[in-house]
Amino acid sequence: MIAALAGFEHGVGEIMQGNRAPAGIMIESWPDLAFFEIVSGEPAMTIVPNLLLTGILAISVSLIICVWAIRFVQRSYGGLILILLSIILLLVGGGFGPPLLGIILGIAALGINARFPWWRAHLPHSAQHVLSAACPWSFGAALFAWLLVMPGSMLLDTFFGLDERALYTFIIAAFSLLLLTIITGFVHDMQQKSSRELRPAMQG
Repeated sequence: MIAALAGFEHGVGEIMQGNRAPAGIMIESWPDLAFFEIVSGEPAMTIVPNLLLTGILAISVSLIICVWAIRFVQRSYGGLILILLSIILLLVGGGFGPPLLGIILGIAALGINARFPWWRAHLPHSAQHVLSAACPWSFGAALFAWLLVMPGSMLLDTFFGLDERALYTFIIAAFSLLLLTIITGFVHDMQQKSSRELRPAMQG
C-alpha cells in the first residue's frame, strides 16, 4: 500500500508539470515545490517522452499494484507479478523508493505458503517463538518508519527543518525494519503451520 501511494504521489507531481517533454530520462516529480526540497524534488526516471503521460501511467500502475497487493499477491504467481509491476512503475515515473519497496515485497511474497524446511531444522525453537512474537511489533515499527520517510520527513522539514542525515536515518530504519518484518512474518507463518499440523496428531 505504501509503495502504491508513493508511486501515485509521484504521478500527481508529473501530471502537474503539464503536457511537455522531460529534459531527459531522469526527472523530478516535484521540481518547484518547497515541500519536497528535502527529498530533492522526488527524483524518478521515465522512458515515456511526455510528463503528462508519465504521470498518468505512474498513477495507473500504482493503482494496479494496490489492488494486486490486496487481492492477489497471495496466489502462487502473485509475488512475481508484483515484481514485474514494480519494475514497470520504475520505468514510468514512479520514483525509485516505491519500486524498490515493491520488488522487495514481491520477493517476500514468493515465500507465502512455503514450508521453510531449513529454518524448521536449524532455527532454535526459542528463537522461533521470539521472532514470531515480535512480528506485530516489528510491523508497527516498520510502518511508523515508512510514515516518517513519507510524508513525515517533508512535514518535519517544513515546520522544524530537517537535516539530510536524519532523512537517511529514516530511510535506513524503514528498510531495515521492513526486512525484519519479513523475517518475523515468515517465522510467524511457520509457527502457525506447525500448530495446525500438530493439532490433528494431538486429537488423534
